[in-house]
Amino acid sequence: MHYYIKAKEFFYPYETKQGGYLEIRDGKFGDWKEEVEVGAEILDYSDKSIAPGLVDTHIHGFAGADTNDRDIKGITESMSEGLLAAGVTSFLPTAVTASHEELLEIASEIGGSASQAKGAKIRGLFFEGPYFTTEYKGAQNPKYMRDPNYDELAEYGEAAKGLPIKIGIAPERKGTVEFIRKAVGHGYHIALGHSNASYQDAVDAVEAGATMWVHVYNGMRPLNHREPGMVGAAFNLPNTYAELICDGFHVNPTAAQILMREKGKDHVVLITDSMRAAGLTDGEYYLGEYEVIVKDGAARLKEGGNLAGSILLLKDAVKNVVNWNIASPAEAVKMASLNAAKSMNLDEVCGQIKAGLDADFIVLDDKLELVATYLDGEKRYEK
Repeated sequence: MHYYIKAKEFFYPYETKQGGYLEIRDGKFGDWKEEVEVGAEILDYSDKSIAPGLVDTHIHGFAGADTNDRDIKGITESMSEGLLAAGVTSFLPTAVTASHEELLEIASEIGGSASQAKGAKIRGLFFEGPYFTTEYKGAQNPKYMRDPNYDELAEYGEAAKGLPIKIGIAPERKGTVEFIRKAVGHGYHIALGHSNASYQDAVDAVEAGATMWVHVYNGMRPLNHREPGMVGAAFNLPNTYAELICDGFHVNPTAAQILMREKGKDHVVLITDSMRAAGLTDGEYYLGEYEVIVKDGAARLKEGGNLAGSILLLKDAVKNVVNWNIASPAEAVKMASLNAAKSMNLDEVCGQIKAGLDADFIVLDDKLELVATYLDGEKRYEK
């Protein structure tokens, strides 16, 4: 396989290259060139933009599959292949709070089968819980919530067979600082959320090694002028990555703009937090153990009506922040690709157009609508 993509523009990590040609050789990105030799095979997208495949680091389910189902075919087939229509080429299957036994089973099944993904590539695991606080439990079962336990985490890591693991915790939980130090020392990635922590609690956790914030604004103590809380910490602590759900339901566009200004667009990560109904029609579904009603673009708990994840497609999050006039197309793409990869130290694996990396990319039209998705240089989805 050797060809060149001709396009209107190419979204590289730190610049947008206008026109020219991008080499694809043996399923990998090559170099960008202004001109190519006569007779070269050309893939003509002259009026389109080429972006790296999107990276979703917080996604529970898609196309009827859910991580907590512990149905590996659902993850490696239905979810993995379905995500190509969302522009996603790399993802972290995400589990909600559950028993230790259930989470261990999830780690074992996905860790042993990640390479079998038929579409978007499984790059790691995200355990959104169980070390959260009940005050901000969200759509998660508080009966499983508990203080962090490194021995449990080490079991997940061993079961996952080396797959990178991100785990969310509430920093006010007992033993958090010691847990974070040990976990980070052994290569785990710590995200803070579903928490009623004080600003100082969050500072202590970041100083210990936490580097991410779980869907900022949602499920955390808000900003107050006397106690800046978790939101204030997310705004103010540098060199950390802030997840953001831009479906128009979870976060007001102005609040999203404020977060981007405070963090800088290099440290905001667009995520979906989507559940099994993403990519499907309205109706009744489950998120973990909870019944969910999907209607009018939102997923809400049947009991109480609280938001229960989303049905957002990551390609639409990119389009939304541009349409809200709070990010340029290049910035929006970067927040959904390179920033996400960097937050997990995966940027030398995915999330950018760079010579030598897998040629996982998407084709966008002038309205940022997804035209096609390519994996390893081969077209796997076309609108």
